[in-house]
Amino acid sequence: MNENDLIVIANAFDTDGEIFGIEPYGNGHINYTYVAAGEKENYILQKLNTSLFTRPDMLMRNIRLVTDYLKSAVAAADVDEKVLEIVKTKGGEDYLTDDDGVYRMYKFIDDSVCYQQVESANDFYNCAYAFGRFATYLDGFDATELYEVIPNFHNTVDRMRKFEASLGKDVCGRAKDVKKEIAFFLSRREYCSKITSLLESGAMPTRVTHNDTKLNNILFSASTGAPLAIVDLDTVMPGSVCYDFGDSIRFGCNTAAEDEPDVSLVGFSTELFEAYVKGYLAGFDKITPIERENLLWGAILMTYECGMRFLTDYLDGDTYFHTSRAGQNLDRAHTQMRMVELMEENFDKLQNIVKNA
Repeated sequence: MNENDLIVIANAFDTDGEIFGIEPYGNGHINYTYVAAGEKENYILQKLNTSLFTRPDMLMRNIRLVTDYLKSAVAAADVDEKVLEIVKTKGGEDYLTDDDGVYRMYKFIDDSVCYQQVESANDFYNCAYAFGRFATYLDGFDATELYEVIPNFHNTVDRMRKFEASLGKDVCGRAKDVKKEIAFFLSRREYCSKITSLLESGAMPTRVTHNDTKLNNILFSASTGAPLAIVDLDTVMPGSVCYDFGDSIRFGCNTAAEDEPDVSLVGFSTELFEAYVKGYLAGFDKITPIERENLLWGAILMTYECGMRFLTDYLDGDTYFHTSRAGQNLDRAHTQMRMVELMEENFDKLQNIVKNA
């Protein structure tokens, strides 16, 4: 859409004064994001990807429930942190349905910066602390109130079923060339239920999980450098904090690119792992013993699951993950496999870091 059309949409929201300018903002790949300039303050306008988020009503309900709870928790903690604030439409709705699609608006968080990648152990510590605080603030929230935006997103048992279904169909005839990779995942089948069984039995609490715990989903204070706000709440769902911890380790402790063709370059940074553990536990003072005991398993599982998803997509003909070259999904699977091996090889050392943090 052109700028004038977007300004008309933005002015359908209950802003403090008129919106007079709008331009693309950020590096997101799922939704279209814009910064809208208003008379008194700025706003974030987003067009939702309704191909992925088919129930915008339930998606926005999740975000409203979580942000309302977070506001109260942050206010009670009396800290200099911010919470995403939904701007309703002039009709009082959480989102706007237009002929062109579904839009929502947030207040722009001033004095904030976003980083795209971890540059130091201190960066990773701050990332961990922010997500730890997120879990602490939501400790009393009943996660079963939340709608599963993406059903079975981190149900590794279900991911294994889908992997085996793709393997059985072998629509592209690729299975014969990846026998070692297939054997890698099948030989570790018992990993799949390690967290799901604990959640199902009630031995591990079901909590609000963010499900995209990357550094670029945290806003930091431009003046102090401290974590300021957690953003991108589209995938808040019920789950285990071990998933959120594990996904951060999966992306942050890998010393190579996710699609590195030379697997010998893939390494696991123990220094960054220790920094993240310390930051996460410093922020998350409500963690239970069973959750702490399984943090490392969360890292192994999220890496194993992601690698299995890459291999599944390779078998299916690269239909889900975007690829820019032949074999890219297979390279992605290889990096995840190597990361799993490195965590397995150093399991006792890494578990002691968690125990002693």
